[in-house]
Amino acid sequence: MAAAAAAVGVLLPFPFYYALWTHPQRWVDLCGRGADPCRRMAQVSHSIKALQLLALASVASFSWPPPLYCPVLLAVGQYLNFKVYQLLGEPGTYYGVRFGKTIPWVTEFPFGYIKDPQYVGSMLSLVALLCWVPLQYVLLWCLGYVFMMWVEHKEDPASRAKVIS
Repeated sequence: MAAAAAAVGVLLPFPFYYALWTHPQRWVDLCGRGADPCRRMAQVSHSIKALQLLALASVASFSWPPPLYCPVLLAVGQYLNFKVYQLLGEPGTYYGVRFGKTIPWVTEFPFGYIKDPQYVGSMLSLVALLCWVPLQYVLLWCLGYVFMMWVEHKEDPASRAKVIS
């Protein structure tokens, strides 16, 4: 039962991301006038991410020191995530383009060099946790990211939300 709960916890954010990506207008409407849908998405995502990490911690077995590859992969993965957030900001990271915001096109590293650098960074960070977390949970989480990469690459600009004024 604990294994199933951990698996559900690991997959928790992906239905949320899918719903927001495929039905952005509903989210903008739900957030209401004066609310920033990107900010709201970030707030909800951070809460869900905490639950995800608790799910991983519930099946982890910690030992110290970890193999050298763990901190290296974690550092590279988090660096990619940091750079993406630094370059895109909250609106670019949290589906701003889907919520009707104009997000400038970025070509600076890691964009233009790595396809989907935020997802790649997240997956590298997850692989770094293999020294503590069983493979099936890391794989499940990574499959969630691969699914969202596939969903996001099929974007229809006509389905973007209209900003509430």
